[in-house]
Amino acid sequence: MPHSTLPATDAPPLDAATLMDIITLQGDIARLGPELGSVMALVTDRMLTLTGASGAVIELAEDGQMVYRAASGMTQGQLGLRLAAGNSLSGQSVRDNSILCCDDSETDPRVNRDACRAVGLRSMVVAPLTHGSADHPDVIGVLKLASPDVAAFTDRTTHILRLVSDMISAAMFHASRFETSRLYHMATHDALTGLPNRALFHDRLRQGLDQARRTSAALGVLILDMDGLKTINDTHGHAAGDAALRAAATRIREAVSSFAAAAASPTVARLGGDEFGILSAPLEDPAVIQAKADRVAEALEAPFHFGDTPLPLGCSIGQAVFPHDADIPDALIHTADRRMYQHKRRRKGDTR
Repeated sequence: MPHSTLPATDAPPLDAATLMDIITLQGDIARLGPELGSVMALVTDRMLTLTGASGAVIELAEDGQMVYRAASGMTQGQLGLRLAAGNSLSGQSVRDNSILCCDDSETDPRVNRDACRAVGLRSMVVAPLTHGSADHPDVIGVLKLASPDVAAFTDRTTHILRLVSDMISAAMFHASRFETSRLYHMATHDALTGLPNRALFHDRLRQGLDQARRTSAALGVLILDMDGLKTINDTHGHAAGDAALRAAATRIREAVSSFAAAAASPTVARLGGDEFGILSAPLEDPAVIQAKADRVAEALEAPFHFGDTPLPLGCSIGQAVFPHDADIPDALIHTADRRMYQHKRRRKGDTR
């Protein structure tokens, strides 16, 4: 079925183990509550093992574009990718509110063939994510499975996709309290610190690189890892650890407030756990990126007080600059991440 719309009935039965895995996923989604960014990341990760797909994506429909807001497997490097909704299978799924399958992206006229080639996918199946009541659904995105092989997906895959897309739609519906604008904010921001999350950081990095290429400007990426957070959690409890993360977020925001020109405020994001990212675009002078890193590190060195208890904070930090170090998102982040771990080893006295 190279060009198909899949019916919502006559789904094949699932084996007991798969049903148990889906029930477990439902419980894990419920435990995450309103942290929609974490929910979406969890779902894309689990879909790989549930279905055997090579890649899984959640795309949200925003201003005529389909935006990769969570991605796993072969699609992970495309986080933040934006495609015109009018020229993609995902966009048609949103418009039709239906599950669609493509068995061969090289022959299916509904797909964005260049984007499929860039991702490396050859077949895919997409299911709409709805927001609102059953009588008046608002389709706000899709859950997509991808494979580098032709005709990789079966009716069983589609059945699982339908069940899980209903689960994540329900999580979005209840968490956002019927406000679509709040839904997008919750899907792109970290619930604990209020900072942009990993998906939004990658999105802004891609947009920043596009602008930097057009204007021949530089762009800076900083990746930092808090030192000592595990000790705080183990010694004083997770409430202290959460307070330390919030304090770190505030200090980083304040430290970078003068990084960029007034027309382009820097992006500070919590990438997950104790890892933060900073995007400075445009970067007025690539040579000062180390000074900016030092400023952030200094801001985090002051002791943090949890109640009356002073607790040490600190960070290891690495940087990368476009176009000097790399010219694509993954390579920039990899370079900054590698330098961050080098900094961490130096802080621990490891000279390797």
